[in-house]
Amino acid sequence: MELFSQKYGHKPVKSIIQVDSMDEDLRNSLWNTIHLLYWRVVRPNFVLQSNENDLMRIFCTYLWRDYFKKPIDIMPELCSKAIDEIRAHFFSCKWYEVYDFLQFIANRFPQEGINNLFEESCNEMLKREISGYRFIGDVIAPITSEEEIAEIEEALSVKGSLQPVALHLRTAVDLLSDRESPDYRNSIKESISSVEAMSNLVTGKSKATLGDALKVITDKIELHTALQQAFKKLYGYTSDAEGIRHALLEEASLDFEDAKFMLVACSAFVNYLKVKASKVGIQLETD
Repeated sequence: MELFSQKYGHKPVKSIIQVDSMDEDLRNSLWNTIHLLYWRVVRPNFVLQSNENDLMRIFCTYLWRDYFKKPIDIMPELCSKAIDEIRAHFFSCKWYEVYDFLQFIANRFPQEGINNLFEESCNEMLKREISGYRFIGDVIAPITSEEEIAEIEEALSVKGSLQPVALHLRTAVDLLSDRESPDYRNSIKESISSVEAMSNLVTGKSKATLGDALKVITDKIELHTALQQAFKKLYGYTSDAEGIRHALLEEASLDFEDAKFMLVACSAFVNYLKVKASKVGIQLETD
């Protein structure tokens, strides 16, 4: 049977969570943030040397000297012309240069209050458009690493009898990356369900828990005590034991970071169970 993700041709996870690219929606959203916060405090039709454009003149001097590294004596005289040149650069530069520019403007525009608001507003847009980066303080930093993406994509690539596991994870990705109405709670639920589905396959039981699957594996191989404790804590989240999962899913403030963490953690655990099961003679990727 054709899976949902196959039927509708979803993009790779790296494209959904924008790590090494930037789509038009994200670039436009970031430019609009610049436009609404910075250009509203300048007088576009006045020259940069006018008293009304003190802030813009100082910023453009920094920009031409330290960012563009061009002679400041060729800087446009009219404020609107300077904005036009900045705009042309913003929409023609590489995706990573956009982040360079955002960080530069947030650190060098001579009005701290606007800069703080700008960082907050950028983070809203970065979150809405599923970027893998955020302002953390005055620096743009990755919140999604290549290793995390690799764990998710590896778990999504499973075949044969493991396809139901991948379907739960793909649904978790879909719910997390819905730009109009992301559903973090159900994304977490689907991530957890992928571990449950994997546990069923490892144990051969239809209602097996992660604890059951771990017991099957640990009966045959020795695990470090610290690792066993880590698994025990994850088991608490992926089961209804002591109401831990219920409490997690009822949490009112679930956010992108919560759902992403569970997606990465559960993907990594699916990959771990697959390898460990294989080592003890349990072959899972069968037709």
